[in-house]
Formats: sequence, structure tokens, C-alpha cells
Amino acid sequence: MISLGGAIGTGLFLGSGPAIHAAGPGGALVAYTLIGIMVYFIMTSLGELATFMPVSGAFSTYATRFIDPALGFALGWNYWYSWAICLAAELTASTMIMKFWFPHSSSFLWSLFFLVTIFLLNYLSVKGYAEGEYWFSLIKVVTIVIFIGIGLLMIFGIMNGKPIGFKNFTIGDAPFSGGFMATLGIFIVAGFSFQGTEVIGVAAGESENPVKNVPRSIRTTFWRIFLFYCLSIFVIGLIIPYTTSSLAGDTVMLSPFTLVFKKAGLAIAASFMNSVILTAVLSAGNSCLYVTSRMLFAMAQEGQAPRLFTKLNNRGVPVPAIIATTLVGMLAFLSSFFGDGAVYIWLMNSVGVTGFIFWLGIAASHYRFRKAYVAQGYSLKDLPYRSKWFPFGPIFAFALCLIVLLAQNYQAFLSDHIDWGGVIAAYLGIPLFLVMWLGYKFIKKTKVIPLEECRIDFDEHRKA
Repeated sequence: MISLGGAIGTGLFLGSGPAIHAAGPGGALVAYTLIGIMVYFIMTSLGELATFMPVSGAFSTYATRFIDPALGFALGWNYWYSWAICLAAELTASTMIMKFWFPHSSSFLWSLFFLVTIFLLNYLSVKGYAEGEYWFSLIKVVTIVIFIGIGLLMIFGIMNGKPIGFKNFTIGDAPFSGGFMATLGIFIVAGFSFQGTEVIGVAAGESENPVKNVPRSIRTTFWRIFLFYCLSIFVIGLIIPYTTSSLAGDTVMLSPFTLVFKKAGLAIAASFMNSVILTAVLSAGNSCLYVTSRMLFAMAQEGQAPRLFTKLNNRGVPVPAIIATTLVGMLAFLSSFFGDGAVYIWLMNSVGVTGFIFWLGIAASHYRFRKAYVAQGYSLKDLPYRSKWFPFGPIFAFALCLIVLLAQNYQAFLSDHIDWGGVIAAYLGIPLFLVMWLGYKFIKKTKVIPLEECRIDFDEHRKA
């Protein structure tokens, strides 16, 4: 449920409409399917790592031990920074959602209320975070199941009398509109939508039985997310022609889910979907605070963050790390209320590419882990969970992720006058990551760790 909560959110409820409008239903399905396959390999790579060495902070620790401490440092701080800024974004989004019902209410008070709620869920215990995330995720899952069910009934004429059929899937230039380049543009949208699935790797260190539960979670979660996204896009593409201008909107009134529910005759569709999107926002904020605090904790244990962040309270919660993230998220959020919010916008733009950078790090860490495991004479049959299709899986995931990362704003280079401001905003996260990686490498004089010297006791973790 934690991985479901991390991956199902506004990317599906709001982002799927513009994706279908831009590339047609076929283009959107192809993009989401290929990105889904990439994410599957990322998840199985993470599964092998997390079951063998379940630690809070996951991929920062894996990169530190299997590739280069400098890479682990850069991945960890980028992940923390990314999710801390996303916490601020979710708080800002919550105010816009509440103004749907209370247009004259105080934005600051709503954001403060939701921040305190999320903080308390994480502060009280890890069970508080997990319980909150379970119910947030359940609401979203039930909504999608109902949506798909109603959509299929409408398509076959069981609901509303007249069957819609499959004609909208080939209307105009559909199913593929705009050709390859339009579909490539949806790769980025699909990638952002799937981000959050890696949270299960961070949570593995605190799960009850990671050797048993993490592989099961990864297998079932991927297929559920994959089916939810693809079936939802298929239903939307059949019921609403991709040429419908409303699909290009990004508000709750123009959410494709709202449009389909309205076609089904549900008068409260907009209000209902606004409630679900609020749940998605709170779920994302809840995960933001959880994963950032665990990442700080893990980096502090590796000596890559102040030792203060290794402190736990008597319930095992890294309180200093939670407070630090809360303060950063709150400061970024406040910047949207004072002045024009330019700083906040730049921070958000710099976050856009970080998800792909984490995935690159996971794929590379798994590749190196497996090579080191074999190089040091251990048998693959002793691994608690072994990902399939090695080495194709991590190599394919790394390559496709890199292509999407570099091509995310290719449109800017196709015009006669390049929008350098847009280019810088889109790619800002890459130089920030490189500065941290190469800066740490220069200061600490780190090197890529030889396979035979990877810093881990295989026997210890194999027995664990």
C-alpha cells in the first residue's frame, strides 16, 4: 500500500488527460507501458538489494557501498532535497484544493493544518505513518477500481443504455497523434507518474519481515500500478475523444476522471474527485516526510550528514531528521506567499529530474552489487530474492531512464529561438547533482570501489 500510495496520485488523476490529448490514446498507452516495463526492472533491482540488505535510506547506502561514496552522498542529498521541496509543493496544492469548497478561507491556515497533521503522523511512530498511508492509498485504489468498473459498463452499454464502443480510439489521427515525438513527450509524463514506487526500498529497513514481504510487495505492487494506469488510460481514451479540449486542463473540474463520472450521470463528480485528489496530496506529503527523515538518518550513519540525525526517540523515530525536513518544507512553502514565489518555482523546477536520477542510481547499484557478489565467490542461489533478466534488466532500465532524462525538454531545441530559461529550469537538477557528486569526490578523494573490496559483509547479511 505504501508503494501504491507513492505512485498513484495527481499524475494519474490530473496528468493522464493532457497525456492522451497530446499523443492520442495509443501514444499514451505505449509510453506508459514502456515506462512501466522500465519501472518493473527498477523495482526488481531494488527488491534484490532491499531483501539482502534492508536499510532505511536504501539506495544512498547501496551506491555508497557498491559504487562510490561520492555517488551515495549525491544521491542521498538529492533525494532528501527533492522530497523536502515536494512536501512544500503538496502543502501549496492542498490550499488550492480546499479553496474548491472554501474559496475565501486562509491558504496559510490550511497548509499549516495539513503540515501539523502529517508531522504528527510521522512523529508519533512509524506505525502512524504506515497506518495513515494505508488508508490514504486505499481511498485512491477504491476510486480507480470504481472508475474502471463504471467506464467498462459505459463502453459496453450496460450503463447509460447506449454503448460507446471503440470508435473514439481511432477518431481523427488516433490512436497515435503527433507521431513518435509526441509519444516521446509522454515518456516524461509517465515517468513522473510512476515516481514514488521506490519508497518501498526506503521502508524495507523498518518492515516486519523484509526477506518475505518486500519481494511479494514489489511483485504485486508493480502489476497493480501497471494495470491501474493502463486500464484507466484505455477507459478514458474510449469514452472521451482525445480531441476534447477539456482533456488538456489540469484542474479538478477538467480531470478525466471527473469528465467520465459526469458522463455516467454522477452530479457530485467534481466534489468527489476533489476529495480523492486531496487524499492523494496528503498521501504524497506523508511519504515525503517519511522518506526524507529515513534518508537523513541513513546518511548520518554513513558519515555523510551531521551525527545529530542518527538520534532516535524511544519509539525508534528519527525526530531530528523529521524536524529538519519539516522546517525546510515549511520555508519553501512560505516563499510562495511572500513576493512572487520565484524562488519556490525554481526549486520545484530543479526537482523535476531527480526521480530519474534516483532510478539511474538504483539500476547502477544493483548491477555493481550482483557483480561484486559473484566476484567475491558467493552463490546466487543463496540470495533471498533474485531479480530476473540480469544483466538486461538494470541495463535496459538505466539506458531508457537516461534517454528520458536527457530528452525531457527536447521541444525547446526544435524552435528557431531556444528558450534558454526553460532549458535551464528543466535541467537544473542535473548540474546540482553533479556539483554534489564531483564536489564530494574532490574533497574526500573518493574512488570507484573495486568489486572485490565492496564494503559489506556478505555472510552477515546472507544469514540475516
